[in-house]
Amino acid sequence: MEKTLTVSNPTIDTINMRRAVRKYKKEKPDKDLITMILNAGMMAPSAMNKQPWKFYVLTDQELIKSISKEIAAVAFKDVVKPGLKGLVNAARQLLHFAHDFNFHLLQDPVFHGAPVVIFITAPVDNVWAPLDIGMCAQNIMLCAKSMGLDSCPVGFGKFVTNTKQYAKLKIPGKEQVLLAVILGYGDEQPEIHERAGDKIVFVE
Repeated sequence: MEKTLTVSNPTIDTINMRRAVRKYKKEKPDKDLITMILNAGMMAPSAMNKQPWKFYVLTDQELIKSISKEIAAVAFKDVVKPGLKGLVNAARQLLHFAHDFNFHLLQDPVFHGAPVVIFITAPVDNVWAPLDIGMCAQNIMLCAKSMGLDSCPVGFGKFVTNTKQYAKLKIPGKEQVLLAVILGYGDEQPEIHERAGDKIVFVE
C-alpha cells in the first residue's frame, strides 16, 4: 500500500478549510479588505496574460435582494419543470435549500443574505475567459478565507443580464457576466464533504 504524503502549511490549511457558505452575518467587510481580496483574484493565471476579468461589486442590501429575486424568477423559467414537484426539486438541487425552506418566502433566494456580491465579467469574444474567471474566483475565495471571510460561487449570477435591474450595474455591452461570488462573515460552518476517490491517475 502506497503511503499518502501529508503536509500542513497555511496555504493547504486554507484550501482545506474553505467551504461554500450560504448563511451570513449582517456585518459588511471593509472596502479596503474587499479590494485586497480582488487584487488576489487578479493574481490568477490567464490565457496569454489577457487578464479578462472585471469586477462589479454590490454592497447595497436592497439592490442585492431585488436583483436576487429577479434572477430567481428568470432562472426558474428556464430550468424548472412544470408543476410543484419540479419547483421543489429545482430549489433543493440548484439553490441548495434545506428541506424546510420555503422558496417564495425567502428575501434573497440567490445570494443568501451575503453583504457583498461580486459579478465577474469578461470580454464576450474571449473564448478562454471561463477558465480564467474560474481560477480568478478560486483565488478570491481562498484569499477571503485566509482573511476570516467566507464565500460561495454563484453560477446563477449570469442570469442578471436578463433582469430589469441589470442596467444599474453599468456593465458595457462588450462584456459578459460569467460568475458571481458572494462574500461576508459566515454564520454557519458547513461540514466537510468526503472527497471522491479514484480521481488521480498516474500515466507511466
